[in-house]
Amino acid sequence: MFDSPSLQSPPKHQLGGIAAGSAGTGVLAALLLAAAPFVPATEAGVTGAILVGLALGWGILAVLSVRFTDQPQIWAFAPALFLGMGGFLLLAFGSPAHEALAWVWPPALLILALWMIVKASQRLRSRGARLLLYPGIAVLVLASLGAGHETVRGAVDAQARPVQGELIDVGGHRLYLNCTGAGSPTVVLEPGAGLSSSDLRWMTPVVARNTRVCVYDRAGRGWSDSATTPQDGGQVVADLHTLLQRGKVPGPYVLAGHSFGGPYALTFAARYPEEVAGLVLVDSTAPAAGRELEPAQHAAADPDDTINRISALVAGAARLGLGRLVGVAEPSHLRSTVEEYLHAGASVRKAAALETFTNRPLAVLTAGTGTEPGWAASQEALASLSTNSLHRVIDGATHASLVTDREDAAATARGILDVVSAVRTGSPMDSGRSAGSER
Repeated sequence: MFDSPSLQSPPKHQLGGIAAGSAGTGVLAALLLAAAPFVPATEAGVTGAILVGLALGWGILAVLSVRFTDQPQIWAFAPALFLGMGGFLLLAFGSPAHEALAWVWPPALLILALWMIVKASQRLRSRGARLLLYPGIAVLVLASLGAGHETVRGAVDAQARPVQGELIDVGGHRLYLNCTGAGSPTVVLEPGAGLSSSDLRWMTPVVARNTRVCVYDRAGRGWSDSATTPQDGGQVVADLHTLLQRGKVPGPYVLAGHSFGGPYALTFAARYPEEVAGLVLVDSTAPAAGRELEPAQHAAADPDDTINRISALVAGAARLGLGRLVGVAEPSHLRSTVEEYLHAGASVRKAAALETFTNRPLAVLTAGTGTEPGWAASQEALASLSTNSLHRVIDGATHASLVTDREDAAATARGILDVVSAVRTGSPMDSGRSAGSER
């Protein structure tokens, strides 16, 4: 006799298709939750949302395989529970949970992933499902190893102290400051985008032989702590000003900014004009005038939220050791660099606030090699900010070598000392603003 339709077993589906759908759903859910406005735009919040989304994918695999196939994968409930609990803890408790899980999560995840490999090999008869799930489990293994390595390395680095200089609290985080030499005015060096104080090692001692010179690391770089506030040009400058005040480094200052450090120097001069006696712009990015968003537009576009979410994703990836693949060892340095580029538009607009440097000494130093069309004109425009300026082209130097090459960095240091001398003596800089050369 034929079975009654109501008593027939439900049709069995291919496990491979269910595995593919579950994996795709998990990834899609992770991306949507990470971008959801109700999820905090922090590293803990975005990471937690991603874990919850991935947990959903594993949970769907377990439920659908039990319901619709003859290969029930009940073991998939374990990663769903593990990832889901970790995600909810991060969403509920934020950074404190993140720091605590940094020690517990990697070994626990490694044990879970190895257990998953055993269970999958026992229960998965579908070749297609194995091809889909084994790479996902391998990613969990690599994530556990990378996260464990970064946690241990970070703890070791946190115990270290700089041989020179000091760490100074500027309000919620500490910045590294190192001043050498003696004399006035004090030269404050601003490294370019993604760089730190150590990248100015050729320039600093040359300047220090003639006057006091200070180098520092922006938030998240070198010895400095990461910051919880968005680090656009305005915040970078505010932190630098606080650092100099609390570090007992009185003005007047000669600010020397290389590359994207130039807009920071310009913004500082615009905000604290009475404290800046001279400027040196070393192949500097030019400021850009632009209309700021109206409050209603800002709320609708919410660029800071997008930037914060991208930065949080980068920071989370860096905690897994992925930053080393692009040559950046420290997770905080990678996040700081990415955030700096994301805020670049706002930073160069803030730099445009300095419409004139009146008659104070200004030196514009330009690389003689590898410049793009229009770069020379932008450098001339920078030199026109002051009636007491010079524009010097360093023959043979490239944008990077002005600070990284010993000989070219010495030429950069001489330009800085020219401004220092003009400040001290009140003598004019090169009277013309036409480009000179040095080599």
